[in-house]
Amino acid sequence: MNVSQALRERRSTRAFLDRPVATELLRGLLEQAARAPSSGNLQPWRIHVLQGEALERFRQHIALRLQDDPQPDPADYPVYPQPLQEPYRTSRFEVGEQMYALLGIGREDKAARLAWFARNFRFFEAPCALFFSVDRCMGPGQWADLGMYQQSLMLLLEEHGLDSCPQACWARYHLSVERFLQIPAEHMLHCAIAVGYGDPDAPVNRLVSERLPLEAFCTFVE
Repeated sequence: MNVSQALRERRSTRAFLDRPVATELLRGLLEQAARAPSSGNLQPWRIHVLQGEALERFRQHIALRLQDDPQPDPADYPVYPQPLQEPYRTSRFEVGEQMYALLGIGREDKAARLAWFARNFRFFEAPCALFFSVDRCMGPGQWADLGMYQQSLMLLLEEHGLDSCPQACWARYHLSVERFLQIPAEHMLHCAIAVGYGDPDAPVNRLVSERLPLEAFCTFVE
């Protein structure tokens, strides 16, 4: 597989098989992704990996948190600008409607939509979860560096037959995550990435989100 194919075939996978990810393979890809560029070679990314028994303990931990108090933690950062303006609002709305259409969940079925969203907090049953954080002293440039690491990693995962789903939803419960993982107070949780082998029979995994035409976001200056 070349880079073009990995980029074309990568999806946000939301249903995983009960098949473990080999730790040595994962370690190698995490290390290889660190060739991603970062300004001044700061390499600001910090990662916590959960698999096996540790992952199950975390799932129980967050389930109790949601059961006792479903209200989100005070936000460390906004996942989306508020209010989300056009054309970005429409893009977000449309991809959500495409996903729920594949699942057969109508707009009026609020309970089913909430139940589906709750699957985020089990990583869609993925056998591996990666949490990403950065030092709070870092700025927008280093957050961009973190994104380049994450994209590099997801392309490497695709190359090796693994699927993934980046999840910003964990920012809603960052205190619970940080407490469980013992992330230092000077670090800020960014997101998680679920990793595993996608279920080829799951309808939701047929979702291919649309992309804007080049002319919508690129200007060739003459």
